[in-house]
Amino acid sequence: MTIDITGRSASEISADLRTRIERGELAPGTLLPPVRTLATDLGVNRNTVVAAYRQLAQAGLVEARGRGGTRVADRAAVAQEGYAPDTVLRDVGTGNPDPARIPDPTAALARSARPVLYGEPVIDPGLEAWARGWMTEELPQDDVRITVTSGASDAIERLLAQALQRDDAVALEDPCFLSALHTVRTGGYRAVPVPVDAEGMTVDGLRAALAAGVRAVVCTPRAHNPTGASLSAERAAQLRAVLTAHPYVLVIEDDHFSLLSRAPLHSVIGPSQRRWARIRSMSKFLGPDTCLAVTASDPDTADGLGVRLTPGTTWVSHILQRLTLALVTDDEVRAGIEKAAEHYARRNAAFAEALTARGLAVRPGDGLNLWVPLPVPAAGVREDLMHRGWLVREGDPFFLGEGERGSFLRLTVHDLDEDAARTLADDIAAVAGVSHARRPGTRGGRIEA
Repeated sequence: MTIDITGRSASEISADLRTRIERGELAPGTLLPPVRTLATDLGVNRNTVVAAYRQLAQAGLVEARGRGGTRVADRAAVAQEGYAPDTVLRDVGTGNPDPARIPDPTAALARSARPVLYGEPVIDPGLEAWARGWMTEELPQDDVRITVTSGASDAIERLLAQALQRDDAVALEDPCFLSALHTVRTGGYRAVPVPVDAEGMTVDGLRAALAAGVRAVVCTPRAHNPTGASLSAERAAQLRAVLTAHPYVLVIEDDHFSLLSRAPLHSVIGPSQRRWARIRSMSKFLGPDTCLAVTASDPDTADGLGVRLTPGTTWVSHILQRLTLALVTDDEVRAGIEKAAEHYARRNAAFAEALTARGLAVRPGDGLNLWVPLPVPAAGVREDLMHRGWLVREGDPFFLGEGERGSFLRLTVHDLDEDAARTLADDIAAVAGVSHARRPGTRGGRIEA
C-alpha cells in the first residue's frame, strides 16, 4: 500500500497522518513507511520523520514495533476481567473471586470513619506500619518506602508514567495479565514479550528483552495470571542475576495473590537494583471493589509515584485505608482468607484432576483460574461449549507475541458445585475430542466440594 504523505516539518507530517488515521483512511495495523524512506521521499532530515512518528506515538495513534516498523495503532479495547455482559450462558471465564468468601466489611466500616482534611498524611499511620512489616518479605533493600494507590493497575500505570516516556519498551510476561497489558498499551509504551513456563518468567526471555532496551520489567512472582505459574527459588535467583547488570531498569513485582497464594514468594528484586517496586493488591481477598493496593519501593521511585498521585486523586480515601487495616488485622477475617485460599486451591486441583482423568492433562498451578491446554483450536472449543450452555475464555487475548501461541482456555471454576463441574469437564473433553479413559490414581473424574 502506497501512502501519499505530505509535509516538510514534523508537525506537518504528523498532522497529515493524524487526519488520515482519524478519517479511517489508514486502518489499524497499516504499516507506515520506514523513517529513512519517508525522509528521502519528502526531502527532509531523518530526525524530522522520527519526531513526527514520536508525536503520533505520544497521541496513541501509532505503535513502534522495533523491526516490525511503525504501524497504525489498534484502538479497540483490550479484553478485561469480569463477567461477560448480556449472556444467558454459565460464565466460567470471569477471573472473579468467590463473593461468598469476601469478608463482610460492615462491622469494620463502622469503626473506620472520621473526618480527614487537606494537609494530613496521605497514608494512614496504622496501615503504613502494618504494611511495612507485610511488604518487606524477601526484600534485600534497607530503605523501603510505602505508597498506597487505588489498586494494582493504578500503581503500575503511575510507576511507568513517572519513569518512562511514550514508546519506551516494557518487558511483560507472555501470556500476560490483561490489566497489565491494557495499562502498557494505553500508556503508549511498547510491550516486549517474555515467555513464561512452569517456573515463571524465563531467563532467556528476560535477557533478550533487556538486550532490546526495555526500561521496565513487570513480573508476577507467584500465581501468574493466566497460567498459575510461580517462580521457583532457582528461577528467581537466575532472574536476579540477569538484572544485576541493569540496576536502573525499573523492576515491578506484582504479587497480586499474596495472602491467598499457596506458593512461597521468591523475589526478583536483588540488592543491587536501584529502581524497583513491589505491589500487593487487596482485590483478590477483600474484593475487587476495595480498590486499594500497597506498594513498597526504593525512595526515588516512591517520590516519583507520589508526584504522579498529586495532580489526580492525591490520596486514597482514609476511610478505605482504615477499613482495609481493620479487616487484615482481624483474626476472624484472616482465618476466612486462609479458608478461601484452601478452597481455591482444592477446587482448582480437583477440576484439573477431573480433566486429566478425561485425557486432557492440566496442571493446577496457583491462583483463581486454571490454564487448560487444548489439542484443537480454542475458538472451535469455545463455540461448541456455547452450544452446551458454557461461556469460556480463550487464551489468545493474553498473548503478546506474534509467534506460536498454542491453544488454551482460562477457566474460573472454583464456584461450581460438583454436578456443574463434572458436566463442564465432560463437555470440554467431548468438544476437545480427548479420551474419557480413567487414569491410574485418579478418582474417575469425581470433583469434591
